Order: sequence, then C-alpha cells, then structure tokens
Amino acid sequence: MLVILSGYSFLLVGFLPALSTIQARKFMRLDKFIAQQLGVSRAIAGREIRASHVSVDGDIVRDAAFKLQPEHEVEYEGNTLVQQNGPRYFMLHKPEGYVCSTDDPDHPTVLYFLDEPVAHKLHAAGRLDIDTTGLVLMTDDGQWSHRITSPRHHCEKTYLVTLESPVSEETAVQFAHGIQLHNEKDLTKPAALEVITPTQVRLTISEGRYHQVKRMFAAVGNHVVALHRERIGAIALDEDMAPGEYRPLTEDEIASVGMPFR
Repeated sequence: MLVILSGYSFLLVGFLPALSTIQARKFMRLDKFIAQQLGVSRAIAGREIRASHVSVDGDIVRDAAFKLQPEHEVEYEGNTLVQQNGPRYFMLHKPEGYVCSTDDPDHPTVLYFLDEPVAHKLHAAGRLDIDTTGLVLMTDDGQWSHRITSPRHHCEKTYLVTLESPVSEETAVQFAHGIQLHNEKDLTKPAALEVITPTQVRLTISEGRYHQVKRMFAAVGNHVVALHRERIGAIALDEDMAPGEYRPLTEDEIASVGMPFR
C-alpha cells in the first residue's frame, strides 16, 4: 500500500486488516513506534501524530512522546500497526533469478516471497548468488546471523553441485587438503566431496568466500552448471518445500546455530 505524506511517499509496512495488540517492550515512545512501522523519520512520524492520523485504543493521540504499553492497540489512518516481539527466523527456498539483498534496483529480491509485517527489516544469513537456488535463512537477529556468516564459527554449508565435466578422482582428495583459489594467498579449509554421479556431487564447506564453490571447481579445471544449497549447519531445506515457499524455523533449528553439527 503506497502512502503519500505531503511530498513524501513510502510503502506502508506492518499493515494488517484487523486490530492486533502491540507486542513491544514495556514502553516505547509513540513517534519511535510510528517511525519504525512506516519506515520514516521521527520528525515525519511526529508530524503525522500531531495531524491526528494516529489512534491508540480507538482514541486520537497527538502527543509524540506518548508511552506505548504492550496492551495498547495502535492504528494509522485506520490501518493497524503491529510491532514484533523479539527476533524472527525463517527458512526460504530461494528460486533462481532473485537476489538475497533487501534492496536492489536491478533485480527482484527474496523479500518478495515473505508475507510478513515489516519484512524489510529481515536479512539473509548467508547470501546466495542470483543463479543459485536452495536454502536461505532470513532473520532480523544480527547476532544469530553472525554465527552463520563469521569465519571464526566455521558454520558448514552443503551444496548440490551440477558440473559441466565429469569430476576427476583426485578432486575429493584435493578439496580435503585445501586448494589454492585464484588471487588468494591462503588455501581453502578442508571440504568434503561426495560423488553422486560423474557430473553431480555434494560439497560441504565451512567457509564463505566470494563465489567459493564455483571457484573451487574452476581451480581444478571444471565448471559449475547449477548450484543448490541444501543445508546450513544442522538446518536442512525441507524436501517438500517448493521454490518461493518459506516457513518459520523451529526452536531446535534456531538453537542449533553456533553449535557443532553432527
């Protein structure tokens, strides 16, 4: 829904068709809450409040410093605004042709698939290239995603790789010992290669270097035709999840991040 405020235009986020209860910290200033929900500055939020566009529990409130409590219900121009209580975690099956950034002027992003309030606050914990498919974890918990992306945590990722040429017998040994990538000083960390067919393999790595899987096979004289991520740590993509579908992670899946995978 596009809203225009005296020369400013933006998408109304957090819109729900029915009244809901704010799930917030014990107190929050009304102007801060409105700014977060509408994606505008505190100054614009305050102006909208003073213009009688915001109601709390059905009553117009014109005080930008009004303290919201968890039981309050807030509407902006008749549309309910809901703040999430705590971080969110989702599994998404990324199709080909979408980027994992939250804002890209040239390509559609994975946010297109997330029918969630304030979806623009979510980010991918470990991105995939536009032509790579498979598991993407979406969250608004920066510390949690850091345990996936930080090299010091050695979070394993498993990929199904389709190759242009049959894989050589030496490739598994080379990957297990680490190989030299073009224009890089350090060898890759040991990686596990499982041969499924001569041109399809399963590769597990514990790093996240730029285009790493494609560059690893290029370093041994092969070329990746298709790449699909199956697993991050202990979290595996649901086999029955179609491209573009997503679901919340379970408590066990959330807790597994940062723990050794067995």
